Amino acid sequence: MDSENNESGVCGCCGPLRPRYKRLVDNIFPEDPKDGLSKSDMEKLTFYAVSAPEKLDRIGAYLAERLSRDVVRHRYGNVVIAMEALDQLLMACHSQSIKPFVESFLHMVAKLLESREPDLQVLGTNSFVKFANIEEDTPSYHRRYDFFVSQFSAMCHSTHEDPETRTKIRVAGIKGLQGVVRKTVNDELQAIIWEPQHMDKLIPSMLFNMQDSEDLDRAGHPSTPSGTGQDGEENPAVLAENCFRELLGRAAYGNMKNAVRPVLVHLDHHHLWDPNEFAVSCFRIIMYSIQAQHSHHVIQQVLNHLDSHNKSTPRLRAGIVQVLLETVAIAAKGSVGMIHESKGSDVFNFESENPTPPNLWLGPTVLEVFNTLLKHLRMSVDFELGESFRRNSSSSVSSVRGKESDERIVQNAIIQTIGFFGGNLPDYQRAEVMMFIMGKVPVYGTPCHTIDTVNIGHQGTKRIQTMLLSSLIMVTSGFKSKSMSAALPPPFLDPLFSISLMEDSELRQLVLEILHNIIDRHDNRAKLRGIRIIPNVAALKIKREKISKQDVAFMKKHGQQLYRHVYLGCKEEDNNHKNFELLFTTLAILTIELANEDVVVDLIRLSIALQEMALNNEENMPMSIRCGIMALVAAYLNFLSQMIANPPFCQHVSKVIELRNMDAPYLLPEHIFRDKCPLPESLDKDDRQLYFQTADMAECLAGPGYNVERLSVPYIPQVTVLYTVGKILHRCKQTSRDRLTRRKSFVDTISLQVDIMSNSLPDKQSELAEEITFETLKKAIDTTGLEEQEREKRRQVMEKFQKAPFEEIAAHCESKANMLHDRLAQIFELTIRPPPSPSGVVSISTGHTQHPSVPVYEMKFPDLCVY
Repeated sequence: MDSENNESGVCGCCGPLRPRYKRLVDNIFPEDPKDGLSKSDMEKLTFYAVSAPEKLDRIGAYLAERLSRDVVRHRYGNVVIAMEALDQLLMACHSQSIKPFVESFLHMVAKLLESREPDLQVLGTNSFVKFANIEEDTPSYHRRYDFFVSQFSAMCHSTHEDPETRTKIRVAGIKGLQGVVRKTVNDELQAIIWEPQHMDKLIPSMLFNMQDSEDLDRAGHPSTPSGTGQDGEENPAVLAENCFRELLGRAAYGNMKNAVRPVLVHLDHHHLWDPNEFAVSCFRIIMYSIQAQHSHHVIQQVLNHLDSHNKSTPRLRAGIVQVLLETVAIAAKGSVGMIHESKGSDVFNFESENPTPPNLWLGPTVLEVFNTLLKHLRMSVDFELGESFRRNSSSSVSSVRGKESDERIVQNAIIQTIGFFGGNLPDYQRAEVMMFIMGKVPVYGTPCHTIDTVNIGHQGTKRIQTMLLSSLIMVTSGFKSKSMSAALPPPFLDPLFSISLMEDSELRQLVLEILHNIIDRHDNRAKLRGIRIIPNVAALKIKREKISKQDVAFMKKHGQQLYRHVYLGCKEEDNNHKNFELLFTTLAILTIELANEDVVVDLIRLSIALQEMALNNEENMPMSIRCGIMALVAAYLNFLSQMIANPPFCQHVSKVIELRNMDAPYLLPEHIFRDKCPLPESLDKDDRQLYFQTADMAECLAGPGYNVERLSVPYIPQVTVLYTVGKILHRCKQTSRDRLTRRKSFVDTISLQVDIMSNSLPDKQSELAEEITFETLKKAIDTTGLEEQEREKRRQVMEKFQKAPFEEIAAHCESKANMLHDRLAQIFELTIRPPPSPSGVVSISTGHTQHPSVPVYEMKFPDLCVY
């Protein structure tokens, strides 16, 4: 009779009557624990457990009972034997009956972890790790690992006095957490491990050990030891990083928030944003470990964290922005496109010749990222201006300047993030990003509903303009568009040119660099760097293609706008060497990328107009600016003559340059842009050999292809309203003062009108008398040539309207309309009469006719005024 069913009673204490599983368990323990586990007896116990799996739970309970007793009695040799036996039973038995045995096993592991002996903690951890690697056939519905997460996390933060023991305990804690992760993340019934109360213990424990690494550069190489002399398996930092990567790699879509939030909290509590090397390395690990389609969760978390720190120190905000830049850069490498999910009307256009790849970056839209960054950019400018104001009214200048420079660090980090974010998008999306940023740039004369610049003043507005244009330079870098009309649409081009006409040389330089990035599609800009007389343009090996029909249409529509931008930008008084260099590069790139025969003629007309502007000096420009314009014209015409390969044109340009070298070197770029270049008192118009002549160039270009007749038509820029507004702003005070002086009484007004009439009529009569001569009478009688003159005049008008550009015709008509309005205004001023006064008082004007007042009963009122 089998006595296993009678486990209690008097016979239970007798050896031969003890249950068989207890005898087998007792036999594995030798008399001397130093002899270790008895292999033969362990094989018998294993065979019995496999043959009778229903006894596993009793075997486990009995082993747990003996282990608990040995732990209390400090019989650590028997404890080691018991754990080794448990490990072998776990590895050998795979059935549904193992689950009750697992409960006993986990109870024994918990007993070891609760012990204060480091060796027992390590022993229990190793057993748990072996158990974690076993794949169970069916999931467990009731098993929880809360205790193990807490205990292993506490071991990761061990502060033992002995460094070796401390390291051993931390390594055991990290391995235990890794075992918990492997055991739970793939089990749908253990989703509770992703809850915040567990993530708040798991993630900080890993980061705490990663933070102690002496070599942060190993972040991208998980298998590399950290220079402590230990291998990777015994290095807490390397193990923690591997566990961190494994955890993030197993994170599902809905668990990303709980996985990333503890990282941000840990960086806050340990003040790791400044300096932020560890923060950057952490987010590199995160971005490279998670699935690519989950990248947007990380970016969104960092953006929200930046919002929560909007009032923190500048260096802390700069550290967060730099981490955001790193995450965006890594996400951009792993994805080509982005789907824009917006409830508003700002939707990106995804039409492209290349099909969209299946791996897309979903989530926060471009607008969300930019809106957040621009909001913090505005706040940084506000903080900086506030510090500047306090600096002017405070004695501690050094500390305030330090804070102001810190804000510049924040602003530069935001600019780099914006630029890199947009620069890594495909071209068909980058154009939309350029439009979005351009809409944020405040422009005088146009409503800016995106960034409020009312309260930050001129200095703050300029700072925002400078930073947004700098980010546009980064976004447009490397931008290649097959059509200029798509790259430079009017909503982008108009405000860009409006900024380029402001009285600030730095803003104009930024605008020119943006134009270079967009127009220069063959990367010729580096070859044209520096304004100079290029002796051999062919040696530059400039890359160019035949201009397309779309670009021809673009130049017909917007060419005059580009020319006006160059023309008006040349005569600004604050232009420096860099401005003229960028203007020269602009003209050269226009010639390479967008110039056909008609555009070449227009560019020559523009050059002649610039030369005439410098000679006539109607704007009262400084001599340095006038000579700079002359040098710019010389450098460009030298480049243009060689690009179109016209030998007579090249000879004419070379001749003028040679004469300037001898007689007027200040008209060449190599001389005028040097320091302390001697300047002339005036420019002699009569010395025609020093200047480029329209007639000579027209003769050189005579032949098929070029319409040289248009060279005789002077270039007249059409000034826009925005440009006029910008020029008038700084004269408002003088205008208002003049307006006050014009407020006269009726008596003074009458006197002024009479003076004008009396003084102007005799002069006009004398002029008429002087003009009537014999020749004028002869011409009036001889009408034979009038018909021919009228016919020739009509032919010129028709030819002009047929061949002249639309912009030029519009400017001509506008000038005539303005002249008509001026004449009408003069007539209305002369015909103004004061209303009749019913007071009966005679108005007196010294030296002029007196106008008696009219009584009320004699005054004639309109019918609508009588009732």
